[in-house]
Amino acid sequence: MIDASVAQRQQLLLAGLVTLGMAMTVGGALGFEHIGGYIPCALCLLQRDPYYYGIPLGVLAVLSSVLKAPAWITRTLLLLVGILMLVGAGIGVYHAGVEWHFWEGPSTCATAAQGVSSDVGDLLGDLDAKHAPSCTDAALRIFGLSFAGWNVIASLILAAIALRGATKA
Repeated sequence: MIDASVAQRQQLLLAGLVTLGMAMTVGGALGFEHIGGYIPCALCLLQRDPYYYGIPLGVLAVLSSVLKAPAWITRTLLLLVGILMLVGAGIGVYHAGVEWHFWEGPSTCATAAQGVSSDVGDLLGDLDAKHAPSCTDAALRIFGLSFAGWNVIASLILAAIALRGATKA
């Protein structure tokens, strides 16, 4: 049987790792949006929701572990993070399937994301720099995978880390 302090340290490490991973993943998506000029489609924005809910839960898991709260609290928080990441992976699979035309996507891809400037002087520059959102066409593929495909991989890895932490005593 694993010593309780060793299990607590492992749980803290896994909680910190999954929280950092979630922050880096959604931070990367925000970077592609705000630095790269890729305007996210409605499904792209939906894929971020599990991260937005999961990061605070991950922070709470780290805090509960550091403050030596009962282990079930940290386990429960990590379990919730794991479930959120599995939901995120499911949304990513759906979005990737829409991009590969395996099934129909949503009827509209309209988003509230800021795109083209309303200033006439900046309009032509914005049209060159901004990429219109589309749920059916991948804005960029890296090693054959779109952002949605990479989100599936990231979400599954993060889910595995969180669920591993949830099983620690």
